[in-house]
This record gives sequence, structure tokens and C-alpha cells, in this order.
Amino acid sequence: MKVSVYDTYVPKNEHIVMHFDILVEDNDAVQNVYKYGKEYLTEKGIPDFNLTTKECNFCHMEAAPAKVEQSIREKGYYIIEMENC
Repeated sequence: MKVSVYDTYVPKNEHIVMHFDILVEDNDAVQNVYKYGKEYLTEKGIPDFNLTTKECNFCHMEAAPAKVEQSIREKGYYIIEMENC
């Protein structure tokens, strides 16, 4: 499966920025990417943040490893936590 990778930076507080990637199937709509990001942020205790192009941008496409593909098939997305998550 080919996936689109969205590079995402969200302020956790005034001094810390979360950096994570949202991976979705390559034909998924950007509105879904923001919805998936919001689900993830809610799980992390940041329920009231609305993602926009300011925080979340398409980065590149790549082939998905098996565990990423399985997550995308089950819930629509996969998150790679990079910093301060």
C-alpha cells in the first residue's frame, strides 16, 4: 500500500511542540487527515485543537510496512510519534 505522510507540529504548551506524522492511504481526503489528527490529539489530552495547513502539511508518499498498512485498514490512519508526544 502506498501512503501519504503528513508532517504535523502542534503546540503542547507555550514551550513544547509535538511533532508527529499522520500516515493515510494515498487517496484519502485531507479533511480526513485533520479528523484523524484530532482523534490522536484527543487521545493525548489535547481535545480542543483543530488542525489546519499551518500545523499539518503533506510531506511525501512511501510504501507502508505491514503494521502501518494494518492500522490504516483498521482505523484509517497510523501515527509516527517523533518529538514530545
